[in-house]
Amino acid sequence: MKAAPKTSTVGRSKAVKEELVPDTKQLNAKLCSISCANSLNAYDDWEKPTCIVSDGAYGVLGFDGDTSDHLDLPAWYEPHIEKWSKYAKPNTTLWFWNSEIGWAVIHPILEKYGWRYVNANVWDKGKGHIAGNVNTKKIRRFPVVTEVCVQYVKEPKIDDLLLKDWLLREWKRTGLPMRKANEACGVKDVATRKYFAKDHLWYFAPPERFEAIQKYANIHGAEAGKPYFEIEGQEGTAERWAEYRAKFYCPHGFTNVWQRNSLKGSERITTAEGKAVHLNQKPLDLMSNIISASTDEGDVVWEPFGGLFSATAASIALKRKAFGAEIDQTYFYYGLKRIRQQLNQLTLL
Repeated sequence: MKAAPKTSTVGRSKAVKEELVPDTKQLNAKLCSISCANSLNAYDDWEKPTCIVSDGAYGVLGFDGDTSDHLDLPAWYEPHIEKWSKYAKPNTTLWFWNSEIGWAVIHPILEKYGWRYVNANVWDKGKGHIAGNVNTKKIRRFPVVTEVCVQYVKEPKIDDLLLKDWLLREWKRTGLPMRKANEACGVKDVATRKYFAKDHLWYFAPPERFEAIQKYANIHGAEAGKPYFEIEGQEGTAERWAEYRAKFYCPHGFTNVWQRNSLKGSERITTAEGKAVHLNQKPLDLMSNIISASTDEGDVVWEPFGGLFSATAASIALKRKAFGAEIDQTYFYYGLKRIRQQLNQLTLL
């Protein structure tokens, strides 16, 4: 059988015809570091992320380097996912933007590298997104007005064990009966039903309960096995245990269907002639929502496929520290201009 022909990676024509050259290929500031580079060559120099916002290839020839369909997306993304996994912390959240079919082919790669699926969020751009652009008498499917932003978390491990397996192993090492774990927590049956469950009923122990179990084990457990519940060679405190759960703060009234029109108006980055620079520029409000939901002030956010650096702009506004890269120098030209303007405005406040 002949191998399938490699899909094209020549992008559709851009609104910006000329190649604009930025005056620098690197901008370093207190709240961000962005570069005109392949992010594969930049990851090693970035601080470890609490949040990664991926908005790369969709398999629609959206830019030079994108593939013509979804078939080559796994090969396109895998080197990046491998790097994300290498530098992710136990509490890192990944937000993966793509088309539905694009996400479908990447999901197995993410699982392969230890990313656990949490939720699929759908951006509904409304009928205005396709108004005047679709001939419904000829089209052979319903018009598409959506894309997805899928939430993943890095599956944390200690001693190469999933957390629920590690907790149970450590307790068994103490030689204490399981019922004593409930006594350690001060709540009837809570430890045996939740924190030491072996199945889907397992529940991440709140940090204060974990610390109570750790202290009880080290006081009453077998002397020969002490210390118990150490994390990476250090005492298992509530603070250290909390670092093994991804952050999430659910905004009031928000669901996994984001009804938000396509980007228009002053936020859209345009050329001098008024044409959109980037076909898939993300709205700042959506970027802000996912970043604020999964990080705190001072946390590090990665934007590997910067485009016009919408995630970076949102991160700066939220007082996070962003690291981003964009390989296309024309996009970087406009993205650099955008971030510089934002940073200059901050100095005036």
